[in-house]
Amino acid sequence: MRIEHDIKLGFKDVMIRPKRSTLKSRSEVTLERDFKFLHSPLVWTGIPIMAANMDTVGTFEMAKALSGKKLFTAIHKHYSINEWHAFASNISTEMEDFIAVSTGISKKDSKKLESILQNNALIKFICIDVANGYSEHFSDFVKSTRTQYPDKVIIAGNVVTGEMVEELLLSGADIVKVGIGPGSVCTTRVKTGVGYPQLSAIIECADAAHGLGGQIVSDGGCATPGDIAKAFGAGADFVMLGGLLAGHNESGGEHIEKNGKPFRKFYGMSSETAMEKHVGGVAEYRASEGKTVEVPYKGEVENTLLDILGGLRSTCTYVGAKRLKELTKRTTFIRVNEQENQIYS
Repeated sequence: MRIEHDIKLGFKDVMIRPKRSTLKSRSEVTLERDFKFLHSPLVWTGIPIMAANMDTVGTFEMAKALSGKKLFTAIHKHYSINEWHAFASNISTEMEDFIAVSTGISKKDSKKLESILQNNALIKFICIDVANGYSEHFSDFVKSTRTQYPDKVIIAGNVVTGEMVEELLLSGADIVKVGIGPGSVCTTRVKTGVGYPQLSAIIECADAAHGLGGQIVSDGGCATPGDIAKAFGAGADFVMLGGLLAGHNESGGEHIEKNGKPFRKFYGMSSETAMEKHVGGVAEYRASEGKTVEVPYKGEVENTLLDILGGLRSTCTYVGAKRLKELTKRTTFIRVNEQENQIYS
């Protein structure tokens, strides 16, 4: 047993210090980024915000809406092969750069992935997704997937420490997914005692990834557009969103009415709800590590996207970053005890 004494930080623990800027308007800020990858020959251009691969967020409908604005969707892994085949006819030469097919790490998952990719050659991204990316089996699966699909961009996670980021990049991942427990419907930290505050995880993992020429995606913990800006400021190349994109027409999730007001169900992918739906229940050797909540219905996702992107542009103007790429270099975090005046919350 050992203790690390330096304090690890989450988004609520900091704010970004403003700096002198020559920008006259938010409209001068460019949010698109260009990425080359460690293993894949693909060059990607877009706004590096991702919809999470949850079945109440990362849907085909969400992919259609986000790709039109050059945002990314990691499509959840519970669509059938037939559903993927039906969707394939709708994949346009723009959309192909903004979707990933998600997979687990079992033999069954591998066969399903192979079938999807055989019939959907335009798909360029694979998201290998597990709750705990620290197992040797996970690294081995990343290696075998890289061997099988040398030209695809592989996103793999989740982890929260630099040494495992390096391990996954060396195993064949291009982008490592960072986050254990920060999500709004994740209970891993209280069920297991395991986790890592997200801001510090981003800083540590980005440093490790960039040293090898890889990228990271911050997954979880963003409750506001300001948190997204903090994630980018800390060094994240991509930011993945769950709860912020839940509750929309495109999100999926059961529609509910309470006291005449509309809601949609939103749940973690390790929740009892998700396991009952997809694997027949919670296995006796494990516990549920997710919540099920009812999110107020938000209508079309476009309005939320405008709010998120507008907030991010505003952040850039406050620190003088003309491009999103410059935000990390222009960011100084200050430790705080409060974020906002909540008298009218």
